[in-house]
Amino acid sequence: MNTLTAHITPSLSADRAQTIAQSLDLRALPRDFLDNPYPVYAALRETEPFKRMPDGSYFLTRHADLVAVYRDAKVFSSDKQVEFGPKYNHPPFNQPPCATAGGVAPLFEHHTNSLVFNDPPLHTRVRRLIMGALTRRAIEAMEPGLVQLVDSLLEKIEAQEGGDLIEDFASAIPVEIIGNLLGVPHAERAPLRGWSLAILGALEPALKPEQEALGNRSVTEFLAYLRHLVAQRRQQPGDPEHDVLTRLIQGEASGDALSEVELLQNCVFLLNAGHETTTNLIGNALISLQEWPEQRRRLLSDLHQSDDEHAQARVLDLAVDEFLRFESSNQLGNRRALQATQVNGVDVPAGALVTLCIGAANRDPAVYENPEQLDLRRTGNKHLAFGFGVHQCAGLSLARLEGRIAIGRFLQRFPDYQLTQVPVRGGRARFRGFLHAPFSIR
Repeated sequence: MNTLTAHITPSLSADRAQTIAQSLDLRALPRDFLDNPYPVYAALRETEPFKRMPDGSYFLTRHADLVAVYRDAKVFSSDKQVEFGPKYNHPPFNQPPCATAGGVAPLFEHHTNSLVFNDPPLHTRVRRLIMGALTRRAIEAMEPGLVQLVDSLLEKIEAQEGGDLIEDFASAIPVEIIGNLLGVPHAERAPLRGWSLAILGALEPALKPEQEALGNRSVTEFLAYLRHLVAQRRQQPGDPEHDVLTRLIQGEASGDALSEVELLQNCVFLLNAGHETTTNLIGNALISLQEWPEQRRRLLSDLHQSDDEHAQARVLDLAVDEFLRFESSNQLGNRRALQATQVNGVDVPAGALVTLCIGAANRDPAVYENPEQLDLRRTGNKHLAFGFGVHQCAGLSLARLEGRIAIGRFLQRFPDYQLTQVPVRGGRARFRGFLHAPFSIR
């Protein structure tokens, strides 16, 4: 590891990790935790795996406890009406231009209507409609276009002999894929990434006023654009087998269509869900390979020795799952207990808010051998980066395809790429990734 890569994930002493763990408060996280939370997660798993937080909620770090909560969807609700009311519906949310017609904050209306923050029946209806356009055959049909997109980005990078791993590569891929799924004209895609970053940024445990204002404004602007797009699609429907927006508009054969609010807000959700997490997957992977040069050499060797595309795909599939485990794009999830219950023998009172630490569970030594080591040949990888149970990510197959194509083709095209500056992290607890990562291909 050279001097530059040594600073990507700074070390955190055991004493410092224990100090942070003892006083952990998601509303006031220190910078060194955001740079490297994993020693703190390890300390919590060992000493307080079911930690009571200052606000009365619980913070879970063991893999088995997360799986138990994910499995019990009837007791542990994903609905966020209770939590997000105080978070978003307060002055000055109702001042122009952010207020909705119903008098609630745009961020509140969006997040409480999106697929990920809902229980059945809305969750079931929306998920079924989305999955109908993300079938195995539909995803396989996306591969040639994805390869063409990735290769066009690599051509630009080669012409300028480098660039930024995030801006010039990782973030450009999911925006185009989701834009295609929704049928957003190419000329109108420029604002999509900014809207997504702002809306997801407002999910952080500690929300700054300027973040909130930008999030509300982004929801408002995105909805205004979508109303225009939906009106066009109603007049000129696309193929519902591939066009998710057309499928959502038309609903199911039974006539179980979405309301206008549900339709618009889940279009916003589709961009958000498919954008930053996939950007982080690709960016985290390529930067991790800089920190772990032996793993990069091994991956290149395995790809070189694979005798056909299917063998290479198997090598890359293992690698993608390990990248997802090692640096989970989404580090935190949340549930609320609808009734008093137990999780692996621990009492949880009715109404309790529970934070599921995916980043910690994915490094649990009870499940993974040498969990703090990146091992791109790891098999039987039961990571929770896509969640688990009824709320498992609906687009996981698409995300894996994007990761496999992007990482594989980048690495084979530029096997000697090197970072030229220490990459800049996003500085967030929930979504772990980078904002900038300048690099050279030689």
